[in-house]
Amino acid sequence: MACVVGILTKVPPGIAGATTASSFKFATTHNYSTSNVCTDAERPKSETGRRPKMSGVSGDASSTPALTAMKRGPGYRSSFSGMVATVFGASGAVGRAVCNRLGKNGTQFIVPYRGDHYDVLRLKVCGDLGQVLFTPYNLKDEESCRKAMMHSDVVINLAGREFETMNFKFEDINIHGPKLLARLARECGVKSFIHISALNAREKPKRLFMPKPSNFLKTKWLGEKAVLEEFPDATIFRPADMYGTGDYFSTLYDKMWRSGFGGANMPVWKKGNFTVKAPLHISNMADGIMAALDNPEAKGVTYEAYG
Repeated sequence: MACVVGILTKVPPGIAGATTASSFKFATTHNYSTSNVCTDAERPKSETGRRPKMSGVSGDASSTPALTAMKRGPGYRSSFSGMVATVFGASGAVGRAVCNRLGKNGTQFIVPYRGDHYDVLRLKVCGDLGQVLFTPYNLKDEESCRKAMMHSDVVINLAGREFETMNFKFEDINIHGPKLLARLARECGVKSFIHISALNAREKPKRLFMPKPSNFLKTKWLGEKAVLEEFPDATIFRPADMYGTGDYFSTLYDKMWRSGFGGANMPVWKKGNFTVKAPLHISNMADGIMAALDNPEAKGVTYEAYG
């Protein structure tokens, strides 16, 4: 195959018309072909039908090697760690931190999204070219969820909501959704499944000042049981209130409707004297998730994470 060039081209020694003072010659015409001056051994690899470096790592160029055998690079963003991950709920504060860490160590990851894809498009820069992929999904649509994880080694479920909506009740987002993802992950052969619950999640949460106990914490506890039933080796995190960019903790108390225009009054339960908080930074939550992926002993373990 002839290669048309118009750049600084190396001319092999011994070819008629080539100068001996310099091994480089500038091609002044645009119909110059290296096939006229280069032997097969000296011809650029782009003309010899070279195979990609990954095509022969399994020892057989005719077969597609396993992803773990395709590991390439020193282990940074322009590398490939050999692992493929699917991150549900990547548009949230924790999701952004986790995606950044996955891209940083060369992991290819899939970002399922709902609604407008522009909500997660900024995650494209977390990894190198081709390392960040997007796919639409709905938590109630089994086929779209399966498509998002069918080629993955790791599934991280960060999807959640602090309040109910018309389309998703606490039972949908905290119980049925995680159970579906855990079952599909097991059927797709996923090696590691990480699920995010909530601190103080229990079967019968203690009632404080509300008329009824927290349905959010109760459904979170039931969601843990549903996940372990479908994926017994799942790793579960129970984080405390998290703070950081785009959180729902510090920004809650920073709202004008809560603190007033002057900012001097901030109503809290019993003036805050009987409230104990141990907030967790978002980056520390991401550290725990990444550490669990590297530790085989974390499978089937439930962690309580707090600051």
